[in-house]
Amino acid sequence: MALKPPVEVPQGAIRLNTDSQKMEFFAQDQWWQMATDVPTLDGGARGVFMGGHNEPDPSSVYDIIDYITIPTQGNAIDFGNLTATEMEGNAFSSSTRGFHFGGDPADNEIERITFSSTGNAVDAGDLTATSKTGIGLADATRGIAYLNNGDTINYYTMAASGNAVDFGNASFSGGANGMGCASSTRGVLGAAYVSPSAVNTLDYLTIQTTGNTADFGDLTTLRYAGSGASNSVRGVFMNGLVAPTVSNTIDYITIATLGNAIDFGDCVTALYLTAGCASSTRMVSGGGMVAPSITNAIEYVEIMTTGNAVDFGDLTQKRRHLDSCSNAHGGL
Repeated sequence: MALKPPVEVPQGAIRLNTDSQKMEFFAQDQWWQMATDVPTLDGGARGVFMGGHNEPDPSSVYDIIDYITIPTQGNAIDFGNLTATEMEGNAFSSSTRGFHFGGDPADNEIERITFSSTGNAVDAGDLTATSKTGIGLADATRGIAYLNNGDTINYYTMAASGNAVDFGNASFSGGANGMGCASSTRGVLGAAYVSPSAVNTLDYLTIQTTGNTADFGDLTTLRYAGSGASNSVRGVFMNGLVAPTVSNTIDYITIATLGNAIDFGDCVTALYLTAGCASSTRMVSGGGMVAPSITNAIEYVEIMTTGNAVDFGDLTQKRRHLDSCSNAHGGL
């Protein structure tokens, strides 16, 4: 029986190499790996990590902004710089703009970047009061900032230039290093340190209204200083601290319902003082520490599954007390 001739591969064919998990194209009679870490994103899902601190290794505060392409894996790339060195700020974002607010020492400044380009942040207005270790979340048009200045919540119209406006109040006051996430209608925030202890409480609000928050439910464990992010359906909360225990727990909630979080899996490493962002399919969490070590590691989960996190790559600098946002999160 005659053997069949080998299949001829057409020039320009594309395949997924199941060994390397990389996309490849066929040209000049061989397969070539497709570049996915180019610095120009042209509308893809991009996450940025801003500011941070690496005390005691050595004690430095950074104005760093670096970015990742969320659907790929790999190391972060330099984006630009904040207007000043910042730690303990937080962030919210639209599909085109990312905003950093507050920091240590506590300030009321809001800074802005444009996701599709690289470059330095610019001044974008002020909060109604100072904020340190606050919580940020957003829908497509409005950013929400819990200030950790009493129980104050602000909102900010991201397409405009101007100052934030009072939104209402949270059920907890002085909550430090909390976590947040959002769908296109609802924001969820909490899991903070409220002196003298951590709380696992989550509040919710309707982003396009104003008013006070209401109870949503609880995380599976008491902890704060972890990462929160979401797609349009599910919010995910990774890592955290209940001194002296550092947690590797991952929980999830269904944002459209009320109720307690459910176990999702475990992080690669137990960390706290991390920062997280998301696309429509994937959450990533970067930076953080487990005393006395600080990390530049990034890990990720696929939001609509359950299971353990996987290594993504590394930030450009190891640091804690950083913040993060993306142009593809669940509020858009």
